[in-house]
Amino acid sequence: MRKKRKLTKGEKLLYTMASLCLIFTMILKIFCKAGVGHLSMSVEQLKYDIANQEKTNESLTMQVNELTSFDKVKDVASDMGLAYNNENIIVVGN
Repeated sequence: MRKKRKLTKGEKLLYTMASLCLIFTMILKIFCKAGVGHLSMSVEQLKYDIANQEKTNESLTMQVNELTSFDKVKDVASDMGLAYNNENIIVVGN
């Protein structure tokens, strides 16, 4: 007949520590994956916001270019009673 072998105190401690390390590793992995997922969602949201802001900036730039065109300025000046005098224009060059 074979006798049952009992675990020593050191073996019990080793098995307990190994089990705790395994459980801690699994929990740490879950939290890290959740953090990475949250950061990924934040990055995608920021990319979306940047794309929308770029569209808005482009639209505003087009409006500024339209409003500062020579014809538009001339029309506004004539509506206010001002006249275009080519002799008052000074060209600054290099």
